[in-house]
Amino acid sequence: QVQLVESGGGLVQAGGSLRLSCAASGRTFSSYHMGWFRQAPGKEREFVAAITWSGGSTDYADSVKGRFTISRDNAKNTMYLQMNTLKPEDTAVYYCAAAATTWAVVRSWAQYYYWGQGTQVTVSS
Repeated sequence: QVQLVESGGGLVQAGGSLRLSCAASGRTFSSYHMGWFRQAPGKEREFVAAITWSGGSTDYADSVKGRFTISRDNAKNTMYLQMNTLKPEDTAVYYCAAAATTWAVVRSWAQYYYWGQGTQVTVSS
């Protein structure tokens, strides 16, 4: 069992930066692929970024590639999402998720077993 808690969301102006954190409980954190997803009002949940259990490989949605960086510290049971050059269209609730079944399906939210409660990110123009 893994419990996830996101933090670091907030209100920022366009062009600014935020760093989201996802703290995990449980001793098996380091064995899971992890991901970040987001959901804006009236829209479906969408993939943002994912990272392998070791941190050796990452994947990004085209909309955030070059602006966002996903990382993890298995010693601290924590995953991060550094978000730079934020745009108003990045406004959403951001969720961290754990335990994608295989790396090939990390972009599919249905492949994750555990979810955090979400943290709001609002980017003003």
